[in-house]
Amino acid sequence: METEKEKETREFYERLKVELDLSNTWPSLYLYKFIVPSVEENILRVEEAFDCMGAVIKTTKSKTGKFTSISVDVMMKDAQEIIDKYKEVSTIEGIISL
Repeated sequence: METEKEKETREFYERLKVELDLSNTWPSLYLYKFIVPSVEENILRVEEAFDCMGAVIKTTKSKTGKFTSISVDVMMKDAQEIIDKYKEVSTIEGIISL
C-alpha cells in the first residue's frame, strides 16, 4: 500500500511531467538547481549523476559555507529523463531540488 508521502511524490512527478511536456520541445536544454550540505561527497554525487552527459555544472558555496548550490545545464531527451534524474539524486542526503 502506498503511503501518503509516496502518493504525494508520485503525484508531484506526474504534474511535473505534464508541465515539462507542455512547455518544451524535445530534446531540450534543462537547468537543474540543487542545494546540498557542503560535504564533498554530496557535491561529487550530484556531479557524477550528470557525468558523460555534456552537462555544464556550476557550484557556489553559501556565505557561511554550510551549503553549496549546484546548477546543472544539460540537454535532456524528454520529460521522463528529467524526472528520472531528479529521482536518482533524491537519495543524496540533505539535497534540496529547486
